[in-house]
Amino acid sequence: MKRATSRRYPIGAELIGPNQAHFRIWAPKAQDVDLVLEESAKKEAKRTFHPLEREDNGYFSGVANVGAGALYRFRVNKAEHFHPDPASRFQPHGPHGSSCVVDPTQFKWTDSKWRGVKMKGHVIYEMHIGTFTKEGTWQAAAEQLAELARIGVTVVEMMPIADFPGNFGWGYDGVDLFAPFHLYGTPEDLRQFVDRAHSLGLAVILDVVYNHFGPDGNYVRIFSDHYFNARFENDWGESINFDGPESDPVREFFITNGRYWIDEFHFDGFRFDATQEVKDESDEYIIGAIGRAARETARPRKIILIAENERQEAKLILPREKGGDDLDAVWNDDFHHSAVVTLTGKREAYYSDYLGTPQEFISAAKYGYLFQGQPHFWQEAPRGSTAFGARPEAFVAFIENHDQVSNTAAGERLRFQSSPGRYRAMTALLLLGPWTPLLFQGEEFGASTPFIFFTDVGDGPMREAIRKGRFAFLAQFPSFATKEVQERLPVPSDPTVFVSSKLDFAERQKNKELYDLHVDLLRLRREDSRFREQKPSGVDGAVLGPASFVLRYFSDGNTDDRLLVVNFGENRELNPAPEPLLAPPLGLEWETLWSSESARYGGSGTATVATQENWTLPAEATVALRLVPEKTPRRQPKPRKWG
Repeated sequence: MKRATSRRYPIGAELIGPNQAHFRIWAPKAQDVDLVLEESAKKEAKRTFHPLEREDNGYFSGVANVGAGALYRFRVNKAEHFHPDPASRFQPHGPHGSSCVVDPTQFKWTDSKWRGVKMKGHVIYEMHIGTFTKEGTWQAAAEQLAELARIGVTVVEMMPIADFPGNFGWGYDGVDLFAPFHLYGTPEDLRQFVDRAHSLGLAVILDVVYNHFGPDGNYVRIFSDHYFNARFENDWGESINFDGPESDPVREFFITNGRYWIDEFHFDGFRFDATQEVKDESDEYIIGAIGRAARETARPRKIILIAENERQEAKLILPREKGGDDLDAVWNDDFHHSAVVTLTGKREAYYSDYLGTPQEFISAAKYGYLFQGQPHFWQEAPRGSTAFGARPEAFVAFIENHDQVSNTAAGERLRFQSSPGRYRAMTALLLLGPWTPLLFQGEEFGASTPFIFFTDVGDGPMREAIRKGRFAFLAQFPSFATKEVQERLPVPSDPTVFVSSKLDFAERQKNKELYDLHVDLLRLRREDSRFREQKPSGVDGAVLGPASFVLRYFSDGNTDDRLLVVNFGENRELNPAPEPLLAPPLGLEWETLWSSESARYGGSGTATVATQENWTLPAEATVALRLVPEKTPRRQPKPRKWG
């Protein structure tokens, strides 16, 4: 076969001219590799074999006279079986089928004026394409983007889409990391989704899984044994070889993957899954390397990079010159865990080190992580590292996400585990706090549909192993460990479990009070001078009672401050109220700006919180207050005689 003079990426199939494609694969395990061109995906389809040229570094490459849509696989050492391309751009029949040549230039983008996004000022919306709509496609999801933009969402976070076997799954067991999941639509459909989002002012970031390959449909071992590193344990499978022998091509594979999604699909960044399981002792941590390459690829567009990290390693958001990885933000599980304890009273398993006290929420508002190196009894080790000095938007806070909703017996939404008032109050804290808030799909309209762990991966024995593993994971919660509960747990491979998790958009109207709550809060966050600010050291807080606290958002000169008064308990009179954060400047007084107890949201009505006589904290409510000129002169204290 003929050599190509240049390529955009080092691996995969690329069109280099009219009806001409170049193929390149890393296969150091092979003596020879043949490109197998197939007329169709049928078993009896005609095939032609084209030897690839061996390069000096374990790569094989060559040119074939085919265009977009051509189907192909590889044959190693003249074996009987053929295998898909590990860097396939599309698997129209799934990971076990043929790879497909794609022409990324056929799509006509309309987002040339889109400049990307920075971290500050955003509201993130986590979306699973398969359950976001009844159809479970990018085309159907794109039809809902205008409504998300209207209510105030600014960033869509798409759960993993790398192709995986079966008809449904979360996407965290992807095996073809360059190929969008075939049942969600074509690569063109995905491009159309992102282009539509940009036209509405929405950014789209992709959840990527770089800590393991899925267990089924992964063929990289056919070509090389060096993709994995046995030195490190991994909760999800074999660790990827980012720092061992022959790791350079593996690093190149993943760095290329990051560049590819940014370049060919115009994604606005990544959420890196479970980075604590991305083991790499190289001088440059692979997640940082992928992120830097992605930023360079995106220029002049700006992108955002967010990490999930169970160990709460703050170095991820430090600049490289300070030993960090140059990411923009991290998921803050601490906030979620405190919120769940407050809302449900549940303190078991990984919730056991949280009290749900007012001070925890104040500390989250001021410092992000709650655990920054203190002992953590559930993990039997110190948790976290110092995050002082990090900007408030660097912490992504949530009360629901895909993991946490599913980590219940039946994927039950959090609002059904608490009282309506307390849930409204917590929602207000989430959406008006100084952090970056994240909503999980359907949360904004009080979805009653569950989100359950579902996967169609593997054969009978593998499915049974996954079922047992999932049930064993949930058994860490004593309330889910009983025989009766275990017998009722949904089976992950049951198609009805997947279907039951699909959203019902009719609930936007059915649950209008909750929808209005979220819409109004997002508008307040977007339009208010203080709640949108996210200023470093711009918030302080004080405990007002066993279940109540205040956050004060400072302005220059303190004449445009805001208060967020939160009470998760019973109605309280603050008498006395010896807390300076409650004090208005001279000539000004506090006025209620917004209340979670408004009748508009199904509450008991908005009560006056602050007067010159006293402070009243309504039960299970969050109230926002602003400063206005005094309507009546401030009363002078009565003189008291002494002696």
